[in-house]
Amino acid sequence: MCGRYASSRQPDDLMEEFEVVEDRTPAPLAADYNVAPTKEVYAVVERPPSRESEEPPQRQLRVLTWGLVPSWAKDPSIGNRMINARMETVAEKPAYKKAFAVRRCLLPADGYFEWYPTSQTNAKGKPVKQPYFIRPTDGGVLAMAGLYEIWRDPTRAEDDPDRFRWTCTVLTTQAEDSLGHIHDRMPLMVERDRWAEWLDPRVGGELSLLVPAAPGALEAYPVAPLVSNVRNNGPELVEPLPLEDALA
Repeated sequence: MCGRYASSRQPDDLMEEFEVVEDRTPAPLAADYNVAPTKEVYAVVERPPSRESEEPPQRQLRVLTWGLVPSWAKDPSIGNRMINARMETVAEKPAYKKAFAVRRCLLPADGYFEWYPTSQTNAKGKPVKQPYFIRPTDGGVLAMAGLYEIWRDPTRAEDDPDRFRWTCTVLTTQAEDSLGHIHDRMPLMVERDRWAEWLDPRVGGELSLLVPAAPGALEAYPVAPLVSNVRNNGPELVEPLPLEDALA
């Protein structure tokens, strides 16, 4: 799964990296080294300039809430449980099927965190987990495959600018061999040469779009357990922990 990630790049950097033509962010988000579900995150999408426009979709940078709320949901709190969508079933699950067809996005990240159960136990006899930070080996941006939805809040008036809630989820796949010993799932990465096809809402949701990243594209290293508490935030959360200090 993917339950935490880091995102420190600013809109100008992301617009250049992803060749975005329209910035739809209300204000820059602060660098976040401990992105957790229900937080606001950057997303790259492709949409027509307006609902009435017949022009082709434009690549936009938007701010979404992590935790997808299907358009048919009666209670938006369902999004708290829908932070990940499995690649193997995304095309058939009712909550994701429509979004997979026409509302695909890219979620930029510096990298993501996973926790590995160690041989040590806590006072309750449960394994103590060592957090790892997993990032692109080349130091570039991690483009995670995502889906987004637009939920209409029935309690708000038609002229209320906040009547629509934009939310997203991260697609996950089976972890490649070099990372599988840490966790059996990982975010689905989208390679640069597939960004246009993945984002284009005119291209139907086809399973052929879901291609796991080539082995060796990511590196993992242990980090301090500070990241386990969502209230902790800062670049120190992604600093490598000396191997001798990592839990076995």
